[in-house]
Amino acid sequence: MSPTSPTLHLLCGKIASGKSTLAALLGSQPGTITIAEDEWLAILYADEMTSISDYVRNASRLQSIIGPHVASLLNAGLSVVLDFHANTTERRSWMRDLIQTTGAAHQLHYLDVPDEVCKTRLRSRNADGAHPFAPTEEQFDQLSRHFVPPHPGEGFTIIRHGH
Repeated sequence: MSPTSPTLHLLCGKIASGKSTLAALLGSQPGTITIAEDEWLAILYADEMTSISDYVRNASRLQSIIGPHVASLLNAGLSVVLDFHANTTERRSWMRDLIQTTGAAHQLHYLDVPDEVCKTRLRSRNADGAHPFAPTEEQFDQLSRHFVPPHPGEGFTIIRHGH
């Protein structure tokens, strides 16, 4: 058992804002594991991921099994970096349920990065080809329309990260 209380780290930020980079840093702490949505989706549903609606469907499928798994890890005393976007109130509600179910401490890391910085990073990331998904700038804009910054009234401990 960890000498500190297990913590659930959540990540909120637009595409290419640095969520996975921060997740890797947070996940390097002792007694902490990282669960990355993009990696799981790429392995489980690669052939079924050709549109945003495919992502939404498959992310929902993944979320249904990952939730109980995360709860069991927290209950076992491990901290978890959940590298799943917390970009909508609906997604954050699911994450808040995990916190309430387990009683774990949490931190919602909000990466507040301007769109142009994200797009520059996205172009670079897509050119490198190392990321499992390569959304276009049009898809960035489409998904960004659904982005809702976290609000203190949602009940999270929010840690804001600028660019």
